Amino acid sequence: MTTQTSTDAHVERADTLSLRHLGRDLPAGIVVFLVAIPLCLGIALASGAPPLAGLVAGMVGGLVVTLFSGSALSVSGPAAGLTVIVLDAIDTLGSFSAFLTAVILAGVLQLAMGIFRLGRIGAFVPTAVIKGMLAGIGLILVLGQFPMALGHPLDDMPAITDPVALFSDVAPLAVVIALFSLAVLVLWEQPLIKRQRWLSLVPGPLLAVLGSILIERLVGGAMPALALDAAHHVQLGGLSGPGDLLAEMTRPTLGALANPAVYTVAITIAIIASLETLLSLEAVDKLDPLKRHSPPHRELKAQGIGNMVCGLLGALPVTAVIVRSSANANAGGRTRMASLIHGGLLLVSVAFLAVWLELIPLATLAAILLHTGYKLAKPSLFMAHYREGMRRFVPFTVTVVTILATDLLMGVLVGLVCSLYFLLQSGYRSAIAHTRRGDHVLLKFQQDVSFLNREEMRQHLDAVPDGGELIVDATGANYVDPDIREDIARFIDSAPSRGIVVELRDVEGTSGTYGDLDRDAALLRPA
Repeated sequence: MTTQTSTDAHVERADTLSLRHLGRDLPAGIVVFLVAIPLCLGIALASGAPPLAGLVAGMVGGLVVTLFSGSALSVSGPAAGLTVIVLDAIDTLGSFSAFLTAVILAGVLQLAMGIFRLGRIGAFVPTAVIKGMLAGIGLILVLGQFPMALGHPLDDMPAITDPVALFSDVAPLAVVIALFSLAVLVLWEQPLIKRQRWLSLVPGPLLAVLGSILIERLVGGAMPALALDAAHHVQLGGLSGPGDLLAEMTRPTLGALANPAVYTVAITIAIIASLETLLSLEAVDKLDPLKRHSPPHRELKAQGIGNMVCGLLGALPVTAVIVRSSANANAGGRTRMASLIHGGLLLVSVAFLAVWLELIPLATLAAILLHTGYKLAKPSLFMAHYREGMRRFVPFTVTVVTILATDLLMGVLVGLVCSLYFLLQSGYRSAIAHTRRGDHVLLKFQQDVSFLNREEMRQHLDAVPDGGELIVDATGANYVDPDIREDIARFIDSAPSRGIVVELRDVEGTSGTYGDLDRDAALLRPA
């Protein structure tokens, strides 16, 4: 027990790459690698990018971002949260190579954000908006992957809004594989499985992939009419070695810099990727048994460097991702070596074992993404926000609906505006307390008062009866807007003609506005 405590203390003091905990980091890295393969492939397909782009992004996340990151357990790679952006951006820019230029620029922006210490921006985005963003992404994943789960090939997928085309030419074996994969994924999250240590160490996505390949081989061999063709499998271009891997990587088109849309895409990727990274960083710190804190500014720098490399190598943009990070923590990872091992295994598998990866049915990847999307947008999440009140439910729902109707960045911006409205409304209602007893009126500033409270203030002043007394108590406010002070000063000027006595209980910074008055109390009596 003493030895373990000493060891953990050493890890807590340093997050350097070390072989000291290889006994924990090696099996954790293998688990993360097995989880990462289907996710990298599935996210690439959902993004409308080449499958290889997702795998290379996983390599960069493990081998490059890890070297610069300050987080011991965080794992980076292609993220489901960026699928919508990537899909739209490739269509907008006209090619994947032009999109890669935007990825490089996004990396530069993230690096600059880290240098200027903007790693705390995630704290300024309301939780309801962030969860709404993730729920919107989840719904898009579900809607986007459903046709592939029915066996429609990538190059001829019908729209989800066309049920006739959607349920025509369905591939029965693809449906069986998708249902089998979903059943495995759901089963593997049940307490019965998690209580069994040896079963919980086997990643559900890996088991779904291996079982699907076996089903496809057996059924396809016994009944050739039901067999899935090449269009229903992962296609990596027949990679047979490291040379082929380098040759298949797409290069960025620098001529795309003349297209203004490239900069819009870059800014969008930088913002959303940074938010998702910072969210994942907070989440994985909570999972860390040693309770270490990951430096957010350093993480943004690491992500920026990683995305610049991704753009140069033809990969999808990367973020810190909670699914792989939590798998790392749950498998006993202790240092960044686990993430580095997972990246190395991805490189070896793609460079030398690509032919085996091409056995994976697309229906399996669709099922993994359907399951991921459901977890991001499950009905209980909507109900939880509804029970928390309109101040959280409305921004959450508005964010989801706007994302579905427009795009991710617009959804986040509209959600922020909606949250800001509720914030201002709350401040407007609670800033001024009004009390009246007979012809005596007390206006107490309970917090800072701004121009937003001007109309309310005027109504209270107009309601003071002739011959009465008004007390304006501003001791509870550190700041009173000049517009408010102007209205009070105007009321004081007119008070003598109405026989009104005005007493000011002021704070430093406002007395001079009303004339040479005593700071604690000033009494103006009618002439």
